[in-house]
Amino acid sequence: MDEKRRMQTEKHLTGTLILSVFTAVLGFFQYGYSLGVINAPQKVIEAHYGRVLGIVPPDRYATNASGQDGTLLQAGTEGTLPPLADISKDLAASSHILTMYWSLSVSVFAIGGMVSSFTVGWIGDRLGRVKAMLVVNVLSIAGNLLMGLAKFGPSHILIISGRAVTGLYCGEYRLVRNPLKSCLGWLYHMFILQSLCISRMGLVLGLDFLLGNDEMWPLLLGLSGVAALLQFFLLLLCPESPRYLYIKLGKLEEAKKNLKRLRGNCDPMKEIEEMEKEKQEAASEKKVSIRQLFTSSKYRQAVIVALMVQISQQFSGINAIFYYSTNIFERAGVDQPVYATIGVGVVNTVFTVISVFLVEKAGRRSLFLAGLMGMLISAVAMTVGLVLLSQFSWMSYVSMVAIFLFVIFFEVGPGPIPWFIVAELFSQGPRPAAIAVAGFCNWACNFIVGMCFQYIADLCGPYVFAIFAGLLLTFFLFAYFKVPETKGKSFEEIAAVFRRKKLSAKAMTELQDLRRSEEA
Repeated sequence: MDEKRRMQTEKHLTGTLILSVFTAVLGFFQYGYSLGVINAPQKVIEAHYGRVLGIVPPDRYATNASGQDGTLLQAGTEGTLPPLADISKDLAASSHILTMYWSLSVSVFAIGGMVSSFTVGWIGDRLGRVKAMLVVNVLSIAGNLLMGLAKFGPSHILIISGRAVTGLYCGEYRLVRNPLKSCLGWLYHMFILQSLCISRMGLVLGLDFLLGNDEMWPLLLGLSGVAALLQFFLLLLCPESPRYLYIKLGKLEEAKKNLKRLRGNCDPMKEIEEMEKEKQEAASEKKVSIRQLFTSSKYRQAVIVALMVQISQQFSGINAIFYYSTNIFERAGVDQPVYATIGVGVVNTVFTVISVFLVEKAGRRSLFLAGLMGMLISAVAMTVGLVLLSQFSWMSYVSMVAIFLFVIFFEVGPGPIPWFIVAELFSQGPRPAAIAVAGFCNWACNFIVGMCFQYIADLCGPYVFAIFAGLLLTFFLFAYFKVPETKGKSFEEIAAVFRRKKLSAKAMTELQDLRRSEEA
């Protein structure tokens, strides 16, 4: 069936179709770029924050103004040696302030995503896919402009504001993703993979001799604004989604006209029939609100599973790697941590490509479990490497390999699978509310990890990934006992699995109560 659909797509490949796909997946580039670009220039930006805020970065006490080691000078002094107690206080205060601003700069990106989780459907239905994307592209352009101009004002405020606004865009870009995905198949995936590869350029451009230096870092942060501008003007050339026109607005002739623009000279009625079937399915089931989703016992187990798979994705520790890998490699004793971070980006991209094919072949549950177990073993190996680094220098290689394996296993399971599971757990009625809640949960956990990881790493030292190992074990056990297989299953079959699990748990509880009463 997939091969047949692929051949049909190739047969009716048009310039308008290629343009529409390319325009849609520019959002993936912006998301991938924004997620990782903040990583490489961390020290440069922190030093700039220190100057703007009038505080002394912690490493300033290591050298004097002339660069001679051993002389301890405080900012604003001319060769006077401050008391040791004052040095300690200043170091602690400046470190705390810089950590707070840096953590907020990293994690505020997710706050935008949290907000847009609940507005994405409303904007898309209200304005249509193309007009809605034109509107939200303004957010991306504005956010990147704020970051690009960070040196000309209070840089910490401009970067935090810019990343928050860019996060709003990245949460909204899903508006055009799902309608295009269903009709473009392999071509859609090909452009996604290409955009992900290009988005990793942010890691390369973050090198000191390119844009990751004191002069060019604002350009590095704001560079994805070019993609936003390009997407804005290309959207003006794209036809409205035929699915939106027919299912949401009931405009048959306009939907047929746009299908012909996308497909060329072909009969659009077959796809119109598929849309009609989808429209009838949606109409046959009443739309479920978020409140009903949480209050109805009918959806309770599915909601718990949907939320837990999203929590496991973010609390697995993957965004600690994506946001802070340069710092982690530095702690692991790697000589060139920035290059190792680029390696993480390359590994991530390669296994993202592989995962596209894996998720279509293997079961959701088995991939999810395999990924969690692999990440658990990698987290333990990473912890051992960091703990024993002071005794064995070669342990830095153990930590580095463990980080690469951590990313690989994430892309195999906990990366893509939660979104498949959430979509397949719910029928047409509750699905929009479930996806909104799952999206909010995912972004909220993303924010917590981004905001707290630096503090936890400073507190726990080399044992920081032992925490993630414990969480991964918990998630693995939950998935093993509670998460059903959803691939190729109808909603009725999945509901039957939940009922069996519920009855089994109830019977076990009753048996335990009976035993207690007999013993009494």
